[in-house]
Formats: sequence, C-alpha cells, structure tokens
Amino acid sequence: MANDAVVAPDISVTSSPDVPPDPRRWLALAVIAVAQLMVVLDGTIVNIALPSAQKALDISTADRQWIVTAYTLTFGGLLLLGGRIADYFGRKRTFLIGLLGFAGASALGGAAVNAGTLFAARGLQGIFAALLAPAALSLITVTFTEARERAKAFGVFGGISGGGAAIGLLAGGVLTEYADWRWCLLVNIPIAVLAFAAAVPLVRESKAQGDTRYDIPGAVLATAGQVALVYGFTKAATDGWSSAVTITWLASAVVLLGAFGVWESRTAHPLLPLRVLFDRNRGASYLVSILLGAGMLGMFLFMTFYLQQTLGWSAMRSGVAYLPFSGGIIAAAVIASRLLPRTGPKLLMSVGGVLATASMIYLTRLDLDSSYATDILPSFIAMSLGMGLVFVPMSSLALSGVANHDAGVASAMVNATQQVGGSLGTALLNTIFTTAVAGYVTGHAVEAASRGPAAGQLMQAHAAIHGYNVAFTASAVLLAVATILIIALVRNTTTDRTTSSATAPAEAAPVHFG
Repeated sequence: MANDAVVAPDISVTSSPDVPPDPRRWLALAVIAVAQLMVVLDGTIVNIALPSAQKALDISTADRQWIVTAYTLTFGGLLLLGGRIADYFGRKRTFLIGLLGFAGASALGGAAVNAGTLFAARGLQGIFAALLAPAALSLITVTFTEARERAKAFGVFGGISGGGAAIGLLAGGVLTEYADWRWCLLVNIPIAVLAFAAAVPLVRESKAQGDTRYDIPGAVLATAGQVALVYGFTKAATDGWSSAVTITWLASAVVLLGAFGVWESRTAHPLLPLRVLFDRNRGASYLVSILLGAGMLGMFLFMTFYLQQTLGWSAMRSGVAYLPFSGGIIAAAVIASRLLPRTGPKLLMSVGGVLATASMIYLTRLDLDSSYATDILPSFIAMSLGMGLVFVPMSSLALSGVANHDAGVASAMVNATQQVGGSLGTALLNTIFTTAVAGYVTGHAVEAASRGPAAGQLMQAHAAIHGYNVAFTASAVLLAVATILIIALVRNTTTDRTTSSATAPAEAAPVHFG
C-alpha cells in the first residue's frame, strides 16, 4: 500500500510547533500501524488465495486478473484524491471511515457467491484503502512534530509495511489450507473493528485550512481511463486485439486519459499538478515505477498459479516459498538506504534494474518438473535484491528538488504509479498468457487427440507452461525497458546526495504482491 501518500496542499495545517506533543502519540502510532498492517496483509493474503478463489467461484482465466486489478485500479486511481480528502475533511475522520469501509468491503468479498460480487468487493476495498493509507501516514506526520521522534515513527511504520508482506504470505497459506480462502478477506473485519475502537480515544483530529476544493473531474477521468485500458486488455484475451470491442475500449482509454491531461493543465486545483512530472528525474522515477509494478505484480500472479496448479503445492507451501523474496527486499532496502548518500540514485537503480531483469529471464526456463531450489529460489533472491535497490532511491528521487507544497503529491505518485502499473501489467500479462495458451493448444490439438486422453492432458499442462514462460518473457521486457529508462534519463545531482540520507528510509515505498 501507499505508505507515503500524504497529498499536502499549499495551505496551513492546524498543528503548530507551539502545540505540546500528544502524550498518547505512541499508542496512537500502534493503532495506525495495525491499520497499515491490515492493508498490507490484504494484498499478500489474497495473492496466495487466488487459485482457490478462482476455482470456488468458477472464474475464467481471462477474468481472474480482476481479483487483483479491481483493487489496484481503484486504489491507485483514487489515491491522490484520498490524500486531499484526508487533509480537507479531517485525517482522523477519514481514517475511521476508511477502517469501517475496508471492513465492510472485506465482509462482502468473504461472502461472495459469484465472481462479480468478489470483483466489486475488491474494488470497494481499493476505494477505502485510498482513504485509509494517506490518512494513516498524514496522522503520523502531524502527531510526531519532533524530527527524531518522527523518524522513529516512520521506521516503525515502514517496518510494519515490509514485515506485514511476509506475515500475509504465511497467513494466506494457513487460512487457505486449514480454513477457507474466504477468511483471507474476513480476517480484516476483527482487525479493523479493534483499530477503530482504539483510534476513537487515542488519535487526535487534524485537518488543513484555507482553500479546500477537490478535483473530482480529474479523479473521475483518471480512474475511468485506467479502467477502460484494463478492460480493453481483458477483452483482447477473449475477443482478440483486432475486435471492435477491444479497439473501442482501448480508444476510450486514450481519450479519457488525454482528457485528464488537458483538464489538469487548465484547472486551478489539479489533482496532479503537471509541473511535478516535468522534472527529468521525477518523471523518470514515475515511468520506472509503472513498469516495475507491471512486471513484478504480473509475475507474482503467474508464479502463484504455477506453484499451486502445475507443481501441485499447497497454499501454505506456496506462501513459505515467497519468504526469501520478502527477506531480500528488506535487506536490499537497508543496504540501499546506507549507500544512497554516497552513490546517488542512478548506480543503485541501474544495478537493481539489471538484477531484476536477469532474474525474470531466468524464470523463462520453467518446466513441468522444475526445482524450486535451482530454478525459482535464485530468481526470487536476485529479483528481491534488485527491487530493493531500485525502490528506495526511486522514492527519494521522486522528492528530490520538489517544492514544499508539491511534496505530498510527488510522494504519493510513487505509490499510485506502482499500483496503476500493477493493475495494467496484470491485465496485459494475463491477456498475453491466455493468448499464448490458446495458440499452443490450437497448434498441438490434432497431434494430442491422435494419441489419446492422456496425451491431451499432458498437452494442456505444456500449454500452461508455455503461457507462463511467454508471460515471464513479457515481464522481462517491461523490466528491461525500465532499466534502459534509468540509464538514459536518471541523473545524479548534488541535491540527491545531500538529501537522500534523510528522505530515503522514511519515504521508501513498500512492495506489494497483489
């Protein structure tokens, strides 16, 4: 989730240095951290439960990606608006609404009897996460006014985000295997209720003052454009790239996103001030974030299905298999935070991009009987180290040289682009996978039919492997393009070296798997 999604307008905040520190601020931090843990858990838990949910609700291969993209689309598309709402409407009030809404959406998803209900619930989760995540971080910002205490608070918050991913992988495996996949959603309810009950007396209210206008048209255009683009990719999987329906949806996406750009350049209160994008380093960091999110989250979708459906692993064993990735991300983030002030962002990001790309290429070797120890684990380790080396300096780069009144939106854009990239990449790669499988089956159907039912089943298994490897190849291309952009566009500056040590640890965006 977006743990640095505070959208700070160019207006004053009710808090001031003269206000004494909240004596219950550390208890308030615990409550906020629990809420962040819930949001992080949701992503990784659901990732492990995907195969079980698809089978239980009879979701097609083309449509299964909506379990992921319905969430990431609404979350990423509404994240900037959610930050504005938290600042203007009241951070505590928005935080509480986000908790209750997230719990309600989780209950709806856990009780889903068909695919449409589950997709709708995931979309609602994304909407309320877009309120909850920026409100949580902004509450820390205004609650901890002393620099050293604020750094500690951000450290706790970041640790929860990173460690929560690993906990979610294990919890998802345990709940799916020993209870039911629905509990991967229902578990959010008691967490949210407890956090709500504790937040009411412990968390102080604060909000911005002055001109508090929302850019609703901008939010609608951006989100609608992204939905149209993802739906266009989905229709390509079922109807083909040249079908009228696919072309119509993709053309609509271009029109809507173009209209968003025009609107943002003309409105007096833009959701995304275009000046934030025009800086070379910041613009590059956002492009890289989109491509990395697309390549990585798409890869995890297929790896989960490979482990459970091809290798026949249980949900629990699949969750444990991802733990080295979580550990590598945390270790690389620590290393990158220490090296960044000395090296600047370009070297770390370039090395990380090369590692991630190479690890994805390594995965294209998978077969029906591939070994986890020799064919998957090395790729997980290399990719996690590469991603950690990219994400920390990328987050710092997005804030380097930005004006104070644009710091919030610049920070939130890193998380928004990661979520948007994940939703677009998941849809695109799922379409590529489906098309590759269908092509393989068509090309081998006659031969398999002549050899009997057993040969047909084996052909279907090989078709899935072919689809995975084609999807991994596409992911490698996305990561390679991101690496090329890093090498071509990112420039080290004096500001990067002098400010990165202060900003990198607190602003590093956590990695999410779904």
